[in-house]
Amino acid sequence: MANTQWEVLPADEPEKPGPWAGWSSRSRLGLAMAIAVASDLASVWLEFLPPMQWTLDIATAGLLFFILGRQWAILPALVAEAIPGFAMFPAWVLVVIAVATTGTVGQGKKAGA
Repeated sequence: MANTQWEVLPADEPEKPGPWAGWSSRSRLGLAMAIAVASDLASVWLEFLPPMQWTLDIATAGLLFFILGRQWAILPALVAEAIPGFAMFPAWVLVVIAVATTGTVGQGKKAGA
């Protein structure tokens, strides 16, 4: 007879609450919209200072990623904001509106799921 050994795996730990655990999705959307509006307004004035504008756009993308979760809509907006002269278009506000209408705030997909 073959010797069958069973491996006992540890119990799954419950997920730890994230930094936005106490915030409703409406509050997070409001904060994200405020950041997006401020960034788009500042981009208009930083149009002629590209390094400052790139820094602002990278910081905005990072903040929206942190607040809204993993959203694919952030990447095209970051690329669009890198195009010279395109900063006059409110790309970050449109990202927040797109996320709000799809209803996926903070529900980014887990790896392997």
